[in-house]
Amino acid sequence: MSTTTVSSKLITTSTSQLITLAAGCFWGVERVFRKQFADKGLLDIKVGYANGIPTIGNVNYELVCTGSTNFVESIQLSYEPSQLKLEDILDIFFRMHDPTTVNSQGPDIGTQYRSAILTHSDEDNRLAWKLKEEYQKTWYPNHKIVTIIEPIKVWYDAEEYHQKYLEKNPQGYECPSHFIRTKPKA
Repeated sequence: MSTTTVSSKLITTSTSQLITLAAGCFWGVERVFRKQFADKGLLDIKVGYANGIPTIGNVNYELVCTGSTNFVESIQLSYEPSQLKLEDILDIFFRMHDPTTVNSQGPDIGTQYRSAILTHSDEDNRLAWKLKEEYQKTWYPNHKIVTIIEPIKVWYDAEEYHQKYLEKNPQGYECPSHFIRTKPKA
């Protein structure tokens, strides 16, 4: 079985870079990032399932929701680094969800909702670790950040109805923990 680390449907260019992020239900995560970076260097976002048990095939929403696959609901971003810096993307990441909760965001509980930065290069991995340490000190000094940082290993696109879900379904479920924090966690 062949696996991939990049969405086959993700729009990229010869100069774009990629990052894969998990911060709870992917509908709200996608919405926050589209809203924050539209027309600011963000090329595309796809939602999908990442870094689960690699021998599981035909990964889909129902299977991931069982909690038996270890796949995490994720977004994969394609961006132009000349216009949008990874530091800015990770700033929103660390502030748009609670990275101190294990396998949960708000009412959503399970391994598929864990906090993770899945990197596509060694340089991005080093930067993610550095920023995690900085946000630990400045934003979450009394709460341990549990965000997992590791290379992307496997990616499956989510079903088409999940792509831009909240754009297609404005009244759809949105995790209450998805908002941009403006002050450190007390």
